[in-house]
Amino acid sequence: MSFKTVSSLGILLLLGNLVLADESPIDRRVKPQRILSNDAGEGPAWYPTRGLYFSGPRGITRISPTGAMQPFRYPSGGSNGLLFDHEGRLIICEAGRRRVTRTEPNGRTTVLADGWEGKRFNTPNDLAIDSKGRIYFSDPRYGNREDMEIVGEDGKRIEGVYRIDGPRQVTRIITHEVDRPNGLLITPDDKYLFVADNNNNSVGGARSLYRFDLTPEGEIMADSRKLIFDWETGRGPDGMAMDQQGRLFVAGGLNRANPPYETADRRKGGIYVLTQDGELLDFVPILNDEVTNCIFGDQDMKTLYVTAGGQLWKVRVNVPGWSPGRSPNN
Repeated sequence: MSFKTVSSLGILLLLGNLVLADESPIDRRVKPQRILSNDAGEGPAWYPTRGLYFSGPRGITRISPTGAMQPFRYPSGGSNGLLFDHEGRLIICEAGRRRVTRTEPNGRTTVLADGWEGKRFNTPNDLAIDSKGRIYFSDPRYGNREDMEIVGEDGKRIEGVYRIDGPRQVTRIITHEVDRPNGLLITPDDKYLFVADNNNNSVGGARSLYRFDLTPEGEIMADSRKLIFDWETGRGPDGMAMDQQGRLFVAGGLNRANPPYETADRRKGGIYVLTQDGELLDFVPILNDEVTNCIFGDQDMKTLYVTAGGQLWKVRVNVPGWSPGRSPNN
């Protein structure tokens, strides 16, 4: 979406960038609201008839469409990213068990992927799905790296991105094209794969959002990597969502410095609203640090749910979000 320069509408000063806008993607009449103070660490996922799910220290928690909160699964295998597929099944990155699983509405669980060429994954982190129902997941490793098993021919540890075509039918599509992949998003037309390259807690590590062209077979096109946005020396990008106008809502930034690794002087903690080419359109500050992920929800799909340092926030927007787990035909 292009934004007209209209003097009467004023100038938004965002993090040292001047952004001219005729309409903010964010509903400024409603301030971001904290709705949960703890236990909402990561992986928000929305399904219209079941509500909001998220990962935390108490496993996976569900908030129904009526607002009732209840545990969904504990233990959850150290769950992180969550996503509903086109058939309403919950896909779970079980980072603690180093695998990706699928849970049917009746509770039956299937292991989709638990290793690559006989080696265990690092810690499956986040998920995306294409229009054909193929699942993609990132496999970084944060913290202790001593037991990483997947190593390339050059001896370098691999933190990759993988595609699942069916139970234990796994293809690696990214090897070293990014440093440490985290959040993923595929556009509804399957044209692009966005990858958050997030090597936080390191001096000089990557903190960038990249875009790759996808082939119809679900592979990335050679030499198609494009830098979309750079968080420089701050906290890098994490999870992301997309609205129905194709704008990206990316969790990232930092409010308080984390020396010696990360600064907080440029990219504050919150949600960065970007075009698919990387133009910064808007910014939603989230006061709690470790802004990790976001998903659109509610019946009008105009609420953006945000996980941040164990807290759950919601932000109202002007354009409905796109639900990644809904196929184009339902």
